Amino acid sequence: MKLNIGNKIRTMRKQRGLTQEQLADAVGISFQAISKWENGISLPDITLAPVLASYFGISIDELFDYNLKETEAKIESICVKAQACRNDDPATSRRILEEGLEAYPDNDILLNNLLYVMDYKNDPDDVIRVADKLIDLTTHDDVRYDALRCLAEAYKQKGDLESAEAAIEQIPEIYFSKLSVAAWILTGKKKYESAEKQKWIAFEDLLQMMGKIAECREEEKDYAGALAETKRAKALIEAMKGDPLIERFGGYVEAIDKMISRLTAQ
Repeated sequence: MKLNIGNKIRTMRKQRGLTQEQLADAVGISFQAISKWENGISLPDITLAPVLASYFGISIDELFDYNLKETEAKIESICVKAQACRNDDPATSRRILEEGLEAYPDNDILLNNLLYVMDYKNDPDDVIRVADKLIDLTTHDDVRYDALRCLAEAYKQKGDLESAEAAIEQIPEIYFSKLSVAAWILTGKKKYESAEKQKWIAFEDLLQMMGKIAECREEEKDYAGALAETKRAKALIEAMKGDPLIERFGGYVEAIDKMISRLTAQ
């Protein structure tokens, strides 16, 4: 994000008929410093931002020509564009996000999205670097917990299960979500929308955990138990037929059918 604070200061100074020397005297610095700001040679010390904003009677956001809503909208647009090709072309998705980070350095939403298109298998250290940075700088709990999840996965890929477990231990055990509470407490449309969203989150989570249980059974060479759990997962999907959103789970059906075929052959 390019800062044009020098141009902003020059414009406001001239609007008030001030010389660089007069402005410098007012804020307690040299006129040479003012000249460097206005010519883009240097930027004001951050401690001077409140002084300058107060002197000109504007907010600090206005001083920096910073529009929070506009910035958030631009970041959301970058994320939507990156997410559109996340699955089919992760390299392009990553390029879009990295270009976004050049304009908005260390933005936690962009960094969070970047973690979804990085190469965990071949470059886990790169993932760890980004996840650690995100954990340190974000003020959003959900982003931090997601970064910890990604950090644990990267350590797993490195074979460092001790560090993976340490990352997992920093994620709180939560037995309810905002959506589930809203479904219990609210009424009407908000109740329905919350319950519907939570239903599919819980449904996908259940399928994934059944898959993990089947993996554990298979590792123990309990092929019959693994097959039974996998078939229950397929039956769960079958039970949801008729709901249009079940079509999103086509990938699960394909993976489950392959696993059933493989386990049946054991």
